[in-house]
Amino acid sequence: MNLQTIRELLLAWVGVTSLWAFLLFGFDKWRAGRTDARRIAESSLLLASALGGWPGGLLGIILFRHKSAKLSFQFKFAAAFVVWAALVAGALKLTRVI
Repeated sequence: MNLQTIRELLLAWVGVTSLWAFLLFGFDKWRAGRTDARRIAESSLLLASALGGWPGGLLGIILFRHKSAKLSFQFKFAAAFVVWAALVAGALKLTRVI
């Protein structure tokens, strides 16, 4: 697999998972305003972010002002980014791109 193909796949993956994370953050914020609504678990928001959706999750945090005041979540979100970065670095190393 050449470098260009890897970059295209990685970009597509980040795009899809970011959209997924953004929608999860938005839906959870919407559900937060309803008393009888079931919420999205923080672990699901973090998993979507750790699997590559951190740009969409970050956009959701900023635009929806969701989970932006909860420092414990912010720390976990940052850790999800570190997980994503480690996965990408490991994948690139395995394919001997870096």
